[in-house]
Amino acid sequence: MTTPTKKIEIFTDGACKGNPGPGGYGCLIRNNGQTQEIKGSERDTTNNIMELTAAIVALEHLPEPSRVDLTTDSQYLVKGMTEWLPGWIRKNWMTASKQPVKNKPLWQKLDRLNKTHKISWLWVRGHSGHPENERADYLANQAILEMK
Repeated sequence: MTTPTKKIEIFTDGACKGNPGPGGYGCLIRNNGQTQEIKGSERDTTNNIMELTAAIVALEHLPEPSRVDLTTDSQYLVKGMTEWLPGWIRKNWMTASKQPVKNKPLWQKLDRLNKTHKISWLWVRGHSGHPENERADYLANQAILEMK
């Protein structure tokens, strides 16, 4: 794979009303000064699934391999991608406590996307006034409200 030269910023968030319950995700993709907003929802889901889905949807919107700074308030997502994933793969998708990894298909999709793009997984504290994180949170919650 050639090294991607295009630099993209992505900001994601997931939300859930009840856990499980109705959930939504929000994404901002900043590319060459242009910002694209994406949101979506599911009727019966979890907060963690929405956090992972937000990252997947945003990364799948990129038309070519890119260098990406992906910022999220989900430690589950960041730690999963930067710390836990290699061990899960090595242990055939089992956790340290010998339990099957939850949300395995989503993690596998993120693993594939992580190999396509050069991603820096960045964490920001949620609801701390970070403008793009606040916007992603707003989009995720709007997606829940707009669900028919």
